[in-house]
Amino acid sequence: MLQILLLAVQIRRDSQGRLIRVWTVGAVSPFERVGNSGVTGIRGAWNHYFALQNTSRENERLLHENNTLKLQINQLQSKAAEADRLAALLNFRKSQQSVPMLGARVIGASADTASQTAYLDRGERDGIRRNMAVITPDGVVGKIIESYRDTSQVLLLTDKDSGVGSMLADSRIQSPVGGTGEPLLAMKYVANDDAVNLGDRVVTSGMDRIFPRDLPVGTVAQIKPGNPFKQIRIRPAAKLESLEEVIVLLSLQPLDLKKEPETPSAGLAEKTAPGLPRPEKP
Repeated sequence: MLQILLLAVQIRRDSQGRLIRVWTVGAVSPFERVGNSGVTGIRGAWNHYFALQNTSRENERLLHENNTLKLQINQLQSKAAEADRLAALLNFRKSQQSVPMLGARVIGASADTASQTAYLDRGERDGIRRNMAVITPDGVVGKIIESYRDTSQVLLLTDKDSGVGSMLADSRIQSPVGGTGEPLLAMKYVANDDAVNLGDRVVTSGMDRIFPRDLPVGTVAQIKPGNPFKQIRIRPAAKLESLEEVIVLLSLQPLDLKKEPETPSAGLAEKTAPGLPRPEKP
């Protein structure tokens, strides 16, 4: 082996140097290639990992910022909607300055699915008593059934035990309207030969001694023949499923409602537009 190595050192190939160098390079080259590929792969994976990690962190930051902006937008939209509702209540209050009334905020609802009630943040200290009428600028909501020191409970118009003296606004046919436990109300004791049309307005009659006369109750949504009375369903004028602020009437003094606006936004524009004269009193 020693002689072979010495010969390899002494023997020269044509242009490739001594034979021992050729053998050495040939033996080491595969390991170098493997080692270089491994190091290159590890370096690439390492750099790629940190690059992805930085990208992931940036994505998390952008996602958090996006969620924060969405939350801020929702809060601003909620505040804008609340400002519109409060403006409508204020304008309604200004238009009825001679009628004793009190604004209240809805702070809770009944946990019993069989009962349609709501709780207000006003109570006996504010002058609220049982059987006082609760309304919104859109229409009738219900009546006070319990009054505590700082809160009160409202029986909504949709409750099965609720009712209001009502009449058809055009024909002046009087008939009580009661709750059914569902979104639509029921108008009772209307004879089959009485003229009732879809879309007819229903207002309070004042006969129940709770609600003043001519407050909006709703519109006729369904009419079916029955025996001996028609089966009439009324869609409430007030948005009973999304109450947030209401008005409690502290007396039975009638409200001066000239006419019911076609839409809440139109009514609000009519009340708030500067420079418009108010309709003359009859």
